[in-house]
Amino acid sequence: MHRWLRGGVLVYAALAATPHAPPSGSVNEFRIRSKVYGRDRRVWVYTPPAYAASGPTSYGLIVAFDGDDYRQAIPLPKILDSLGAARKTPPMVAVLIDNASGVDRLNDLANQPAFADFLSTDVIPWVRQRYNVTHDPRRTIVTGSSAGGLGAAYVALVHPELFGNVFSQSGAFWRGYAGSNEPPYEWLTRQYARQPKRDIRFFVDVGAQETHRAVGTGPVFIEANRRFRDALRTKRYRVTYTEVAGGNHSPESWVKRLPVGIAALAAR
Repeated sequence: MHRWLRGGVLVYAALAATPHAPPSGSVNEFRIRSKVYGRDRRVWVYTPPAYAASGPTSYGLIVAFDGDDYRQAIPLPKILDSLGAARKTPPMVAVLIDNASGVDRLNDLANQPAFADFLSTDVIPWVRQRYNVTHDPRRTIVTGSSAGGLGAAYVALVHPELFGNVFSQSGAFWRGYAGSNEPPYEWLTRQYARQPKRDIRFFVDVGAQETHRAVGTGPVFIEANRRFRDALRTKRYRVTYTEVAGGNHSPESWVKRLPVGIAALAAR
């Protein structure tokens, strides 16, 4: 691992302290007509500075959930601008998916088969038809925080032919199947333990202060992440796991680690 990746927050601090803003890529909003849902879904697409619509080399791809948060509170486009300018990652295209809030959000991100179908049937074909992006899962990252971190790990299990890298931040691995808040908990961890190993790499963060119980009587949040990590290691997945000192369940914690995980997974 490159020396600059050690320490986590130091990477973010170094990028943020750059005296001159790096060249900016473009972010455009689109509506994708979904065959799965029978309605339009909103996404934002980031293309890096000097993006080339054609050429011999395709761009790596990042798919991020809770897209509005990843445009603003966790500014993935700006982070990619900085990583690219610093040559810590190659230029990459990112698709930020709008997952709304409340029940609608969990209907997407909490171990939901329809959402995995939406990505494979609607989103990825749409992106590949319109942008010069890789078709190689080893150059594709799926990421999210909280339920989004859970969702990232779930869709990679279902579609490893699309997503070869998972970056989960404070993943809600305590949840049951299809958004259940009731026992049996930790459904996805059991799936990874029971099913054949896929060709997926993992970068998993959780805040050291995330010691609360989910829904009052559910599993302790950080302990559910540890059990997910242990299931991955038992199956011999490649996983980088970090309990972030002082970290809690908030965008302020996630934004500091986002460039670290992206750079590590992009360095395949």
